[in-house]
Amino acid sequence: MAKDKTLFVCNECGGQVQKWQGQCPHCLAWNTLTEQVVAAASPASTRHASLAGSGALTRLASIEAKDAPRIPTGSSEFDRVLGGGLVKGGVVLLGGDPGIGKSTLLLQALAHLAKQLPVLYVSGEESAQQIALRAQRLELSETDMPLLPETRLETVLATLEVERPAIAVIDSIQTVYTEQLTSAPGSVAQVRECAQALTRYAKRSGTTLVLVGHVTKEGTLAGPRVLEHIVDTVLYFEGDSGSSFRMVRAFKNRFGAVNELGVFAMTEKGLKAVNNPSALFLNRSEREVPGSCVVVAQEGTRPLLVEIQALVDEAHSPSARRLTVGLDQNRLAMLLAVLHRHGGIACYDQDVFVNAVGGVRVLEPAADLVVLLCIVSSLRNKPLQHTLAAFGEVGLGGEIRPVQRGQERLKEAVKLGFTRILLPKANLPKHAPPGVSLHGVAHLSEALDFLRSL
Repeated sequence: MAKDKTLFVCNECGGQVQKWQGQCPHCLAWNTLTEQVVAAASPASTRHASLAGSGALTRLASIEAKDAPRIPTGSSEFDRVLGGGLVKGGVVLLGGDPGIGKSTLLLQALAHLAKQLPVLYVSGEESAQQIALRAQRLELSETDMPLLPETRLETVLATLEVERPAIAVIDSIQTVYTEQLTSAPGSVAQVRECAQALTRYAKRSGTTLVLVGHVTKEGTLAGPRVLEHIVDTVLYFEGDSGSSFRMVRAFKNRFGAVNELGVFAMTEKGLKAVNNPSALFLNRSEREVPGSCVVVAQEGTRPLLVEIQALVDEAHSPSARRLTVGLDQNRLAMLLAVLHRHGGIACYDQDVFVNAVGGVRVLEPAADLVVLLCIVSSLRNKPLQHTLAAFGEVGLGGEIRPVQRGQERLKEAVKLGFTRILLPKANLPKHAPPGVSLHGVAHLSEALDFLRSL
C-alpha cells in the first residue's frame, strides 16, 4: 500500500517543492512554504480513474428544506450568538485572547449538556487536575463529564469513534498534532490538517464539535485563514480582560445570523448572561457633560444602546491626533472632513478622541450622526441632554441616510426612557410614540441647527 508523503506548497503561487526553503523558487516569495500531506494514489485507482462512473444528481426542487434542530447550551446569550443553540454535526470555532473566558464558558455549557447528552472534553493545554480545580471554582465539580487530556490527533479520533459523544470540545486546535506531519504543533500545516480531519469526522458521525482557537496580536485567529472557511460558525470573544464584562460576536454562521452579540458578566462562579445589555452600557453620570450622547445601534437582531464620548482638545503638535476606541478610525477621519466641508466646522488643529463606553465595538455606520454630535458638543463645550438619543448614517455629501430596522431602534430607545430622538427623516414613523419627540433630519446642516436649538 502506498504511503502518504509530505510536500511544501507555496501559499502565494501554489508551487511545490520536496524540502522546505526560505524562498519559493517559483514566485521568489519569502516564508510562504507550508508543509502539506499528499496522499499517494494506488496504481489501481490511477489505472481506472478514467473508467469511473458519474455521480448521482439530486434535483433542488425535490429536496425538502428543514430548519436544523437546536441543542440549547443553558446560556441564553450563548444560544443567541449561535442562532438558537448548537446544531448536530456542526463545527464551531471560538477564538479570543488568553484568559478572556473561552474555557470557562465551554466548561459551563458542557456541564449543562452532560445532564442530558453524552459529551467529551478534550484538553490539550490543561491537565485533568487543572480542569477539576476550575470546575470546583465554578461549582461544577459534581458533574459527571468525561475528560481526555490529549494532543495527538489519532488518539483523539479513536476516542471519539469509541465514545460517540453528541458534543465534543477541543481545547485548543493549536495544540493538536498529527504524526503524518513533521512540523511542530500549532504550525499552519498541523492546524489545517487537524481541523480538516476533525471536521470530516463531525460531518460523518453527526457529533457537534467546538474548537477553541488562539488569536494573534492583531486579534485574528492564529493559523491558516482556511480554518475559518472549514468550520460552520466562527465566534470571537471581545472585551478588555481587565473588565468584568465579556462579549461574544458571531462573524460567520451557516445556521443563523451573523454579527449577533452575546454579553456576559465575569463573576467568581463563571460567566453569567446579561439579558439587558443596553442598561449595562448606559451607566452614565448624573451630571451632563459635553461630548456625550447615546447611539441606538443594531447588533444582529438586537438593538443596543451605547454611550459615545468625544473629547476635542487643542493640538500641541504639528499633526493633530485622531484616536478611536471601539469605532473605526478611518471613518472618523472621513466624518471630520464631511463636518468641515458641509458643516463649516474645522478640526484640523484639534486632537479628536472618540470612545464607545463599556468596551463594546460599534462597527455599523448608524453611529456617524452621534459621533459628529459629540465632536461638536465637545468643541463648543455644550452638553447634550440626558434624554437625547440618535442614529443615522452620514454620507460624503453631508446627507443623513436611513438605516435598517429603524422601528426596532425607536422601540428600544423609548423603552429605556429616552424622550428626544434624532434620526434620519426617511426613518420617521407615521405616528410618534406618546411622550416622545422625534426630530427627522435629511442633511448635516439640519442636525447642526438642531444642536444649536438645545
